[in-house]
Amino acid sequence: MVLRKNILITGASSGLGEGMARQYAARGRNLALAARRVDRLETLAAELKKAYPGITVVTRKLDVNDHDQVFAVFEEFREELGSLDRVIVNAGLGKGQRIGTGRFDANRETLQTNFLAAAAQIEAAVGIFRKQKDGHLVVVSSFLALRGVPGNATAYAASKAGISAFAEGTRIELLKTSIKVTTLHPGFIESEMNEDISKLPGAVRAEPGAQALVKAIESETAKAFVPTWPWSVLSKLFPFVPASMLKKFG
Repeated sequence: MVLRKNILITGASSGLGEGMARQYAARGRNLALAARRVDRLETLAAELKKAYPGITVVTRKLDVNDHDQVFAVFEEFREELGSLDRVIVNAGLGKGQRIGTGRFDANRETLQTNFLAAAAQIEAAVGIFRKQKDGHLVVVSSFLALRGVPGNATAYAASKAGISAFAEGTRIELLKTSIKVTTLHPGFIESEMNEDISKLPGAVRAEPGAQALVKAIESETAKAFVPTWPWSVLSKLFPFVPASMLKKFG
């Protein structure tokens, strides 16, 4: 297994991004953390450096919808750390609204952030990896990428399906190189997006969820459903669930 020492995580100020940052800090990895809420990033960075004084933690304010800024910040991180060994494209939104209810603004923002902004991050990361001739790209998608779903999740699921296809195409493009690509499909993990997990099937708390994500990332497999149980099994069944039963995901 390749040791990826310098790890960039977007959307690292809370939720899954923060959880993965904590897990990797405990493993002695250097971190490049990016998010819009730089105050929270700096607080997290200070906490991690105090707990694990042997690591380097650098931060940048980043709005991933500013695509030029994505390329600039990723390059700044590479220069500061000397290399980027792994980039985790994690920043995302889950604020979609029911179709046709006058809230295209919310659906547009979800689609732009989860697809276009993620695509920009993938482009920036792979450009750096091509120059380095090595690296590991991780794209955080969703279990809901497997099906179209109703209600507030329609735009979210569509955006995740799109970026999953984009990541797969990137992986196939890079098959004959030393650059690896992993697509993660998390189920319900406690985060700002899923604060009340009590009614969500198969949901897990934030810390075990982050542990499962990092375990999957470290395997560098092409695709992983996280946590493995029950989401790997459900991924085989979900395509066959009757449309009438999908209402609960809305």
